[in-house]
Amino acid sequence: MHSVAVLVELMRSPLSGGQVKCWERFAEAAARLPDGPVPDLTVYFLGERNQVEALSPHVRFVMLRPVLSTAALTSEGAADASDLAPYHHRLAALLPQHDVWHLTHSFAFATTAVRLARAAARKGDRVPRLVVSVHTDVPRLASVYTRYLTDRRLPLVGDLLADQAERWLRRRRDRLLNACERVLVPTPAGRAEFAPLLGPQRVFLLRRGTDHDRFRPDPAARARLLRRHGLPADRPLVLFAGRLDASKGLPALAHALRLLRDRGAGAHLVMAGAGAETDAVHRLLGPGATLLGPLPQDRLAEVYAGCDVFAFPSRTETCGNVVAEAMASGLAVLLPEGAATTQWLRAPGRDGVVVPGDDPRTWADALAALVTDPHRLATVRRAAASTARRHHPTWTQVLTEDLLPHWTPPPRTRVTPPADAA
Repeated sequence: MHSVAVLVELMRSPLSGGQVKCWERFAEAAARLPDGPVPDLTVYFLGERNQVEALSPHVRFVMLRPVLSTAALTSEGAADASDLAPYHHRLAALLPQHDVWHLTHSFAFATTAVRLARAAARKGDRVPRLVVSVHTDVPRLASVYTRYLTDRRLPLVGDLLADQAERWLRRRRDRLLNACERVLVPTPAGRAEFAPLLGPQRVFLLRRGTDHDRFRPDPAARARLLRRHGLPADRPLVLFAGRLDASKGLPALAHALRLLRDRGAGAHLVMAGAGAETDAVHRLLGPGATLLGPLPQDRLAEVYAGCDVFAFPSRTETCGNVVAEAMASGLAVLLPEGAATTQWLRAPGRDGVVVPGDDPRTWADALAALVTDPHRLATVRRAAASTARRHHPTWTQVLTEDLLPHWTPPPRTRVTPPADAA
């Protein structure tokens, strides 16, 4: 049985974001497969302490302490801290036991893996297969954060720094991708973006799965949600789930809800997550918004099923699995035109609403068309659940169809070192 290491250089906790949850689901799916089809799989995360968590005899999580954590730099309340160190010595000692190294980010774990692979090539040793999957548009996210942190004091400097940060991180990302044999992207648009840079023969699709047992319509969930959190029973519930900051478009959504209320169309905003915009949203909406905080998956599933609309203005997602979870739970989703999250829709306008632009007034119009028309809202909700059930794959399907074919090990032979390494 060959061995695969997946390097997820993000902090793992019950409240972690979508990329961590994605690899938890893939690992759980791998643990359920018979021994024959699946390799020995180790998924490496960052953690508060070094530890191992076994899921089955051939699947495990390994948590490693970060060397240079980004926790102090990330949005308040964000769980997805990474590691900016140029090299992770503990990981470097563990990687050589694996045949395939699957990278998912571009910081400490990834740079360590690329350095080790290049060193093996120079020595003429066996080189592991390097695979990388794109989960987050880090350059764009860094640009948004840079503007967000500087706009209030130095707006002109903020624009300059944001542009420089985005260009530098794109160059860094492209160098990392180019060092890998296979690059997995979440959407056909991603293939079109990276194929000219890397060659179409190196770029493949890696979809995201949905846990249809956990995320599904539940008529009883609304009553439980109202009792537990004291939510109003006389108006539609609009849910936002994710990091509560500008990178997810939350300020625009909050202003849209305020405009909706000013027009006399009542809707209540429910927020699952944490972040720097929490106080600003409360100041704007007052009792018209309820913050639930970060939630584990089972609790989040109940919140989905108890709400009516899932509004997600984010443009920084490469996939947006929260959209698939909301649709599977029977919510009407509102998404920004041109965002990668719209890939989850099969019939825009029927199984979800695509909002043109990012103006809060446009979002208020789109929300009003749903929350003031119970028949249309119910129709879109039924269509969303049907699309999810019929067209969104499970994690096991994605694992076997999109991942396992790329986790075959390279030949166990020594390679000829490059001429300049002699």
